[in-house]
Amino acid sequence: MNWRDKITTNPQICHGKACIQGTRIMVSVILDNLASGLTQEEILKSYPSLSRPDIDAAVAYAADLARENVIGLPSGGTA
Repeated sequence: MNWRDKITTNPQICHGKACIQGTRIMVSVILDNLASGLTQEEILKSYPSLSRPDIDAAVAYAADLARENVIGLPSGGTA
């Protein structure tokens, strides 16, 4: 699946933040829910207009961003 088929931006919707196409549900909301431990099923219950492929697209979008951007992390310890 190509996340570009599911995620759009529009300056007139949600201040141009990445959203699931046809909704005002921002990708960041989906990722925040996943990061806080909600399951896909719980997210789908909270946002009935979403589908599993929408959630998968949000994760794929985040993975692409993580590959493209370097975020400064504290150094120390071993990996």
